[in-house]
Amino acid sequence: MKNVLVIGSTGQIGSELTMKIRNMIPEGNVVAGYIKGAEPKGILLESGPAAEADVCNGEQLLEVVKKYKIDTIYNLAALLSAVAEKKPQLAWHIQIDGLMNILEIARENGCAVFTPSSIGSFGPETPHKDTPQDTIQRPRSMYGCTKVATELLSDYYFHKYGVDTRSVRFPGLISNVTLPGGGTTDYAVEIYYSAVKGEEFVCPIAAGTFMDMMYMPDALKAAVDIMNADPSRLVHRNSFNIASMSFDPEILLHKIQEHIPGFKMRYEVDPVRQAIADSWPDKMDDSCARAEWDWKPSFDLESMTVDMIDALRKKLL
Repeated sequence: MKNVLVIGSTGQIGSELTMKIRNMIPEGNVVAGYIKGAEPKGILLESGPAAEADVCNGEQLLEVVKKYKIDTIYNLAALLSAVAEKKPQLAWHIQIDGLMNILEIARENGCAVFTPSSIGSFGPETPHKDTPQDTIQRPRSMYGCTKVATELLSDYYFHKYGVDTRSVRFPGLISNVTLPGGGTTDYAVEIYYSAVKGEEFVCPIAAGTFMDMMYMPDALKAAVDIMNADPSRLVHRNSFNIASMSFDPEILLHKIQEHIPGFKMRYEVDPVRQAIADSWPDKMDDSCARAEWDWKPSFDLESMTVDMIDALRKKLL
């Protein structure tokens, strides 16, 4: 990677990933791609080039790729799970029609492409514990349908045209930098904000609902490492299970209470998000990622909680 386009650079993942890659390759162009109404600001705008890059506008994307001699595209454009259920046609348009634009441009211009998948690509029939790398994927959400299609299209372009496509299946991501935007696992971010502010947290996910989660620094590392991995070792490409920790709301509550005694939580379960969560794995088996490109997370629930609370206290108080 030298000249990189990060599409969705102002989102939860993109805002941090753009800065990470810029720090890694300061001699290159790391372009912060954005859409109208979500322009980069502050350090994200000041530290490198930015360009409007709407995945649904193929001509615009091609112009950016040629102008900056892009060799790697990180495609982070997506509606998250709960939002996608409210706007399924728009979710498909962005996540699949947009991906087709990117893959065609990559084919014609020799770009590598990272388009993340998710635990949302699995469904009720998928084994929920130690979910295998290769298993049944029959999601019942539009978000999940687009993620399965993303995996298949990315593999198709690799096998058919030789496009260097790679990706990971992200668990729920927890960050202290950018707020999430409508994902089923967002409660695991929002709860820390409530705890640090001294507010009671209203949890939309039921007790006993386990889901894979990951701290953002590990997610960013995975996104970079998979693109730098030796291709001769890759048996799989789209998309690798990666895992770090799995917990339910009660376990997370008790962990936070170890550091903020008196913090309280009550439940008001959101039936839409709960139905999605119930169809997702409790814990993924990430042995293929560990074997094929040496994946290994750095954070567990305790170390993440300590870091989250410290960072949010500095940010909010």
